[in-house]
Parts: sequence; structure tokens; C-alpha cells
Amino acid sequence: MQLNIYVDGASWGNPGPAAMGAVIKDGKQKELANISQYIGEATNNQAEYQAVIAALKSAARFKATEVTLYLDSELVARQLAGSYKVRNLFLFPLYKEAAELCKKFDNLSIVHIGHDENVEAHALAKAALRKFIKQEI
Repeated sequence: MQLNIYVDGASWGNPGPAAMGAVIKDGKQKELANISQYIGEATNNQAEYQAVIAALKSAARFKATEVTLYLDSELVARQLAGSYKVRNLFLFPLYKEAAELCKKFDNLSIVHIGHDENVEAHALAKAALRKFIKQEI
């Protein structure tokens, strides 16, 4: 099974209250699952990694063999692809977990996309963040 996964992390402040969003679609772009979750205090990059981790765990349940992971965070995309080193001590455990999950798939591609191509995942992350902030006010 081939899956397309779109992920995004959002933080109000950096660090601050944070949330993640992800959309998992099949090869024909039919939505199979989505994630919209508040994750607590985090930076944007930590939220992005947490979105990757949650989405890859969900994708594994579909028994996917081929996955294309779409991220609008250039840093996280390049770190996962191996072209950037992970120097931030707070990101390293998240990177390590995400990298291990990537190995579960026979073929995994990582694609950096612009924000305008990631509107669904972005909207899910922002919705979870807005819901939390409303509850706190």
C-alpha cells in the first residue's frame, strides 16, 4: 500500500503551547486518517517532529510499504533525509524516534513542500492549538 502523509507542527511562542496535525492519504489522495492534537509546551520543530512520529505510527497500522512524507519544515525534512545534522539536544530524541520509524517502511521519501501545499495538516495543528488556548482563556 502506498501512502502520502502531510504533517505540520504549530507553536504559540517558541517554545509555547503547541499542537500537531497530520493527514494520511492513500495513493489516490483519499483521506484515510487525520491527527489534530495538543501536545503541551514545545517549539515549532519539536511539534513538527511529534507530528511525524504520530503519523508514521498511524501509517504502520495500515501496513504501508511505500510512504511519501510531506513536511513544510525545511529543517526537519533535511534532518530526516540526512542532509542536515541534528545539533539541538532537545530535538535529537525526537529525530532518533522518527528515524527509527522511517525504517519500518520498504520505501520512504521525504519531500519538503511550501506552506500553501500543506494547508490540511496546518489547519489540523492550528485547530488543536486554538481549542487549547480557548480553554485556557
